[in-house]
Amino acid sequence: MGIKNAVIARLQELCAEKKIAMNTLANKAGITPSTVYSMLDESRKDVGIVTIKKLCDGLDISIEDFFNHKVFRDLEQELK
Repeated sequence: MGIKNAVIARLQELCAEKKIAMNTLANKAGITPSTVYSMLDESRKDVGIVTIKKLCDGLDISIEDFFNHKVFRDLEQELK
């Protein structure tokens, strides 16, 4: 799995755990829902770290807690 898909999977998992929709998370994080949904778009390859930090703030977790998860342990090489 690549980093973008890992970030998406982690966000979806955390939203499910906290029982909140992506729209709700976007509002809590102070970003537009379209920003969150653009991250889910397969044609977009980049996910900004500032956006991830804001989403972590909206989830009330640290960025360390976000990335300290099994989904990030065996990522594919991004250079191809």
